[in-house]
Amino acid sequence: MLTIRILAKRTAPAVAAAARAQAKAPAVRLYSSRILPTSASVPACASRLAIGGNVYRALQTSATLHNIVPYKLADIGEGITECEIIQWFVKPGDKVSQFDKICEVASDKATVEITSRYDGIIKKLYYQDSDIALVGKPIVDIEIEGPSAPDALAEEPALPSQVSSTPAELPGSVSKNHAADRTGDVVYATPAVRRVARENAVDLRYVAGSGKGGRILKEDVLQFVEEQRSEPAAPAPEPSTAEQPFVQANASSAAPEISLSSASAVVTGEDRIVSLSPIQRAMFKSMTDSLGIPHFRFKDEIELDALMQARQRINEYLVELSDGAMSKMTYMPFFVKAASLALTKYPILNAKVAAEPGAPPKLLYRAAHNIGVAMDTPGGLIVPNIKDVQTKSLMDIAAELRSLAQRGKSGAIASTDLKGGTFTLSNVGMIGGTYLSPVLVDSEVCIGAIGKVQRLPRFETVEIDGRSVERVVPRHILVTSWSADHRVVDGATMARFAVLYKKLLEHPEIMLANMK
Repeated sequence: MLTIRILAKRTAPAVAAAARAQAKAPAVRLYSSRILPTSASVPACASRLAIGGNVYRALQTSATLHNIVPYKLADIGEGITECEIIQWFVKPGDKVSQFDKICEVASDKATVEITSRYDGIIKKLYYQDSDIALVGKPIVDIEIEGPSAPDALAEEPALPSQVSSTPAELPGSVSKNHAADRTGDVVYATPAVRRVARENAVDLRYVAGSGKGGRILKEDVLQFVEEQRSEPAAPAPEPSTAEQPFVQANASSAAPEISLSSASAVVTGEDRIVSLSPIQRAMFKSMTDSLGIPHFRFKDEIELDALMQARQRINEYLVELSDGAMSKMTYMPFFVKAASLALTKYPILNAKVAAEPGAPPKLLYRAAHNIGVAMDTPGGLIVPNIKDVQTKSLMDIAAELRSLAQRGKSGAIASTDLKGGTFTLSNVGMIGGTYLSPVLVDSEVCIGAIGKVQRLPRFETVEIDGRSVERVVPRHILVTSWSADHRVVDGATMARFAVLYKKLLEHPEIMLANMK
């Protein structure tokens, strides 16, 4: 605080006159005659001072307050304790207003943009791109103007995180012929795309994004790499004492094309250590915790021919609607709804083990069927869930699945979509695989995995001329794999649930009859 004291001399009669005038006038008037002697000692808090029969009055003023606020990374839910800094939208010296974007962070669940709560000037960034920021610790200092400091000023700023995964400097020889007008712009890309760029030593500022709003996709990075490789090699510079470039010119561009089957085409590299991404760190922790859960596994085959016919009729109906909202229904809404109907009969599989230290374990039976659906996104595996499936129709479930898939591709899954799951289905069969072994998380007691659909021969018994005859017929077979927490779920309960689930899918009319 800057303090200025102006001292004015007053004689005793002048003081009395000034007191009478001050009682009548709303403003304080200053009367000065000469400068205060330099030998006088002035107390810091004195408002009047008497020296040699003279009375001096002090005037104190204060400059405008400039408060430095350590802006902390808020808790974004689901027990997240750290986030990776994806990119900064500001730099020291920039002016920001409330709700202006400060940075983009990626947790193990989703990508979030952090906005400012203050109007002011950025003074300090605590982290660099790709650093790990801790929840509850400052990420940036903002200088604000105001009459008093906010509560944050009472706390000492935390030191920057020592855990860092900042990538190496990108090569200076990267061509700037591609989208050079993006230089210095904010780069919009998911963590997975940024990882691909780092692995290929690509500066994303020079990559043109083909996604929505200029967002850079993985395909854009790979295309940029291919274009770089196809460009003719730059002429070798004259020998000099200057520092050599980080990456040498690509000599393979001028060489003839070599078959991949040739031994000479094998490229050897060096071992390297890479930090885990936020999603990988969460997977590491949750799967490590899952090792303490004894799994009971159950697998069964389901014939989907009747369900395929029902789905075909539903899709024909959707085409007739022609409202553009939905033109096709996948199998996943049927799988999700059948699980909810089976959970209604066997609610223990929707429960949660509540084990407090020092207390006997208990089961929390949950009324809502919040069924999670594992999704393979550009940033990694995430499991958003559909809330209250027991109250939703097939059309409602299909609409939510479509919305989650679209947001998952763009990295816009909200934290609320990832909270509160009670049961999980993994449709990994769309990638491949028949017999699977899904792994539980400690917040659930049952998980299912759906394999790929296969057209296989099966025996069928028919009546011909009053005789039972067996014949081989083609059937569409789906294998479901279940895992349950064997501490609280016995094998018979898991088997009965799986049998009911099979009946609902093999006879869609039974599933439709039980819907509310």
